[in-house]
Amino acid sequence: MLPYDPAMADIEKITINMSVVDLGKVDLLVEEGFYANRTDFVRTAIRNQLTRHDEEVRHTVNRRELTIGVAHYGRKDLERHRAAGRRLNISITGMLSLGEDVTPELAREVIDSVKVIGVFRASKAVKDALADRTH
Repeated sequence: MLPYDPAMADIEKITINMSVVDLGKVDLLVEEGFYANRTDFVRTAIRNQLTRHDEEVRHTVNRRELTIGVAHYGRKDLERHRAAGRRLNISITGMLSLGEDVTPELAREVIDSVKVIGVFRASKAVKDALADRTH
């Protein structure tokens, strides 16, 4: 597994529904220069809420034995684990990425279980091969 690298962390797009009154208030704050745009407002609001609940997140991560961040495994990474006789139980909050060079067979040989709260990127064939091990 590679260490967390902010440059690797892709941005995921979300869609939210807001009342027209709330949206008008956001636009007013943008017009007044408090935020650069609507997206800046939403990102700031989300970060503030995550900061507010930081202790709860840390407690849950510890209790569930999760890793927070971005993890990427390529073919060479998984082959090293296979050669060492190690099997992986991956639990991550953030993003798990399995390289395009990872075959379904290799993934099944090395990965016992996958739990991703966030984004799981892998080829369809690899995801299908791990479907019975994904929680």
